[in-house]
Order: sequence, then C-alpha cells, then structure tokens
Amino acid sequence: MAEIVDIVEVENLAKRFDNSVAIQDVSFTIRKGEFVGLLGSNGAGKSTTIQILLGLITPTAGTVRIFGLSPWKERVQVLARTNFSSAYIAMPPNLKVIENLEVFARLYGVSRRKEKIQELMSLFGIEQLSQKMTGALSSGESTRVNLCKALLNDPELLLLDEPTASLDPDIADKVRNLLKQVQRERALTVVYTSHNMIDVEELCQRVLFLHQGRIIAQGTPAELVANLGEESLEEVFISIARDKVRLPECQE
Repeated sequence: MAEIVDIVEVENLAKRFDNSVAIQDVSFTIRKGEFVGLLGSNGAGKSTTIQILLGLITPTAGTVRIFGLSPWKERVQVLARTNFSSAYIAMPPNLKVIENLEVFARLYGVSRRKEKIQELMSLFGIEQLSQKMTGALSSGESTRVNLCKALLNDPELLLLDEPTASLDPDIADKVRNLLKQVQRERALTVVYTSHNMIDVEELCQRVLFLHQGRIIAQGTPAELVANLGEESLEEVFISIARDKVRLPECQE
C-alpha cells in the first residue's frame, strides 16, 4: 500500500450553528511531517475547525479525510493515531500527575505504560511533579504535563491549541524548544493554533489565516509578511483582524 503523503485533507468545509456561520468553504491539505499554524482572531473559526478535525462535531458541508479515513465513520482508527492538547482543557485536578498520566495511558491502550510515562516526564523535565496534585500545578507545569499526555500514544498527528498561553517568556521558550525537538525526532504532523506570533514564526513551516470563517491567506510566515508589506507577522495578524486587507492566497 502506498504511503499517505497528505495526512489531513479538507475540502469545501462549512459549519453553521443555527443562523451563525462559523466556517465556510474552507479547503486545505497538510502533508506528513508539516508543522502548520492555524491563525485568526477570536471567532475566526479556528476552534470549530479543530473540533471537526477531532471528529467532535460534524460539518454542515464539505469533506474531511485524516490518514485517508473519515474522522466520523472510522473514528477509532483515526483517534488511535491522533492526539490533542489545549491550554484551556484541564486534567482532573484531584489526581496526582502520575495518576492522571496512568489513567490516560490506560485509555489509549499504551503498552509498557510506566516506562512510557517516565520517558516523557524525563523529556519534559517534570519528574519531580510525579506526586504533585494536578490542580496545584503552575501554568508552565500544567502545559508540560498536558503535552506528556498528548504524546503517550505516539501520535502521528498532533493538534495543539495555544499550548503556550499564559506562560512567561522563559517557560514559553522552553516549551517551543521541546516541541521543535519532539516534532523533528518523531516526524510529527502538527496543527498549531496560537495568538503568540513568536511561537508561529519559530515553529510553523506554513500558516493558514482564517478570517470570518474563511481562509484568506496562506504561506510561510515570511511570505505573509512580505506580501502585506508589514514588518512582522504580528502586524499582519492585526491588519487581517481589523479587516484592513484581503490577501491573495500565498502559494506553497
């Protein structure tokens, strides 16, 4: 069987909630091993797109294929090869860190659970948190524990929703470096949402910009800056968010 090169294939995707349009006519592909940023202001459609990719909600129109499979009809096969981490979703706070990781490892059917958990805790430098209650963790500690959880099943596709939100610059830099290391070593395909443009410029090979539910620009961070004539990706973000510009799609 030929190896699948396009890990994520989205075509003419739309989602409506009652009279509200969350996304419309969204199409893109993500190749194996790509680190892709999904950007846009609040309400642009990022969370809806991520939830559809995870199979949590169904689209009003359009098609989605992940690993060549349907995230709804073949949900178990897709999720076995996928994982997710968000700064806004907390693990049960009344369990110790090691207990939470053990629970998720069991849910994911991880073999040699103890060894896998120790390997990941060592990678993220959080062995000392093993017996700490999860609800007592700092933002930086919680982020690293969540990333450990997200890598327990050795996913091929990793969806990250603002993993460095609320982190101080030092911890955010450490998390970025860890993500670069993990993505490079494991050839992970990553879809990454963030409002931190430093994250995006350092991590993302390509960016998809959502605005009012549509992809209005895509390309490398440098291409987007050059096409708009701005000095930084943050200025590009502001211009798009304030509806000052409509960019043609940048070619890969």
